Amino acid sequence: MKRIFITGISTDVGKTIASAIIAEALEADYWKPIQAGDLNHSDSHKIAQLISNKRTIIHNNSYALKTPMSPHAAADIDGITIKLDQIKEPQTKNHLVIEGAGGLLVPINYDETIQDLIKPHYKVVIVSRHYLGSINHSLLTIGWLKERGFNVSVLFSGKEHASTEQIILSKTGIQCIGRISEEKEFNPEIIRKYANLFRQQLKVL
Repeated sequence: MKRIFITGISTDVGKTIASAIIAEALEADYWKPIQAGDLNHSDSHKIAQLISNKRTIIHNNSYALKTPMSPHAAADIDGITIKLDQIKEPQTKNHLVIEGAGGLLVPINYDETIQDLIKPHYKVVIVSRHYLGSINHSLLTIGWLKERGFNVSVLFSGKEHASTEQIILSKTGIQCIGRISEEKEFNPEIIRKYANLFRQQLKVL
């Protein structure tokens, strides 16, 4: 069964929407190891509202932190330290979509980052959204992962910017799953539309 880790080139680039689409496409389980902030309307809650298949199970966070900050700082405020060995992948016989927090090198404590959550056999999907500086952020994120031997693909999010996407793909040679366009709203119907669009690409990851 596939283990697909969703990370982004920065924060607020569309990781949770991408996670919902991928979970819907594969009827996969979903797990966000570390949630920081808005625990009553967390990313897990958003996934539950966006998917419509009956197979997906949403697993509990390993750490649920109260403050919307970098995990290491949010944990400090809560008076705890995030320990990597306490973050246990949930047991499931289904595919599993794992959503990171922020970008790849966001610290989870004073020694480790989100990248340390990614196991060697995971497939990594990077969500890239166009903004000033996004080419640099995309190439750095992709290069960092490729140098460490990870299987990496990209999912573009937001309004199309052809030259940006062309540069990222030509310089990295990684697979592009597709693009999530700007939508007036994301609801289960829209999520299903993209799930159907991306399903074949995701099956061959």
